[in-house]
Amino acid sequence: MKPASLRPFLPRPALRRRFHPCRAYAIQSPGAPNLQVFDSNTKYLQKERAAANAESSRRVDYLRDEVASRLCERLLDINRHFPNVLDLGANACNIARILTTTPPPTPTDPPLHTRLTHLTSAEWSPTLLRRDADLPFNSILPSHTRTVLPPNPETEPLPFSPHSFDAVLSSLSLHWINDLPALLSQVATVLKPDSPFLAAIFGGDSLFELRTSLQLADLDRRGGVATHVSPLADVRDVGGLLQKAGFKLLTVDVDDIVVEYPDTLALMQDLQAMGESNAALVRETNAGLRGLGRDVLLANEGIYRELHGEGEERIPATWRVIYMIGWTAGEGQPEPLARGTGDVNIKDILEAGGKQAGK
Repeated sequence: MKPASLRPFLPRPALRRRFHPCRAYAIQSPGAPNLQVFDSNTKYLQKERAAANAESSRRVDYLRDEVASRLCERLLDINRHFPNVLDLGANACNIARILTTTPPPTPTDPPLHTRLTHLTSAEWSPTLLRRDADLPFNSILPSHTRTVLPPNPETEPLPFSPHSFDAVLSSLSLHWINDLPALLSQVATVLKPDSPFLAAIFGGDSLFELRTSLQLADLDRRGGVATHVSPLADVRDVGGLLQKAGFKLLTVDVDDIVVEYPDTLALMQDLQAMGESNAALVRETNAGLRGLGRDVLLANEGIYRELHGEGEERIPATWRVIYMIGWTAGEGQPEPLARGTGDVNIKDILEAGGKQAGK
């Protein structure tokens, strides 16, 4: 008698199954590679939560108002009228408020807001954009509209037609953009020929006091270092980004604004109220004020005062602001001379200066 066979009881596919080694390949999606540094959704939620408390949000507008004022001064140095202006990343329409509340340079000059006809304030956070919609400055502007931008700036383009604006401003907003070169290219597209783009962003050395003290406190209390302050663009990269986007006649300068706080906790609370908390992808997910822990916060306070307090009761915090100006190409703009057409050799000038200094 033959032994029983299991073949009749096995499913037919199992009888023919063969195992072959396979290899998977990673394929890059079409388009230029995009390095993700910030969590756009986290930043959106931070701004929404901060603006929901209007009183607390207005209390920390001191920095945005100051930078918006300095940016508007650069715009008003341009001797022309701007019929249609875009405020990109308007936050709470700080530029619009500054244009209506800042007195002109001399009593005989017209009000600053008369230098433009229509202002479009565009922002990714709707709650922050409409926070001050009922304040008096809105009725002073000749014409003012608010536009909510798509929530993901990396994948959705600006909702404006090409060549539709005579100037584009942006104050303390673009430092959270992952694909900044692509956004700058879109800005150049919506600008008319021979029109300026003026922006201000936080630079890489902003809050260096808080960065160093938190790193040392982390190392001392937890034996390692985590990212608590988001990385920012360096001033050396800004000119190249503008040039790559097609802007001409570039101007880049840096301004350090030092603000004094009673302690490090007050500084970090103001960052939260501004919506400027850490949004880096590599951050600790529970690394808010509670997530840091009491030990790290106390160590950070002592280290901060020891390194940067200079024995004073209040502590300084340095905000490095990078201002940039670029122009779209247009007829009549000054152009650099072709290479090799100069009449004076810079080497001769430098050698002559060195000989005079040595006498």
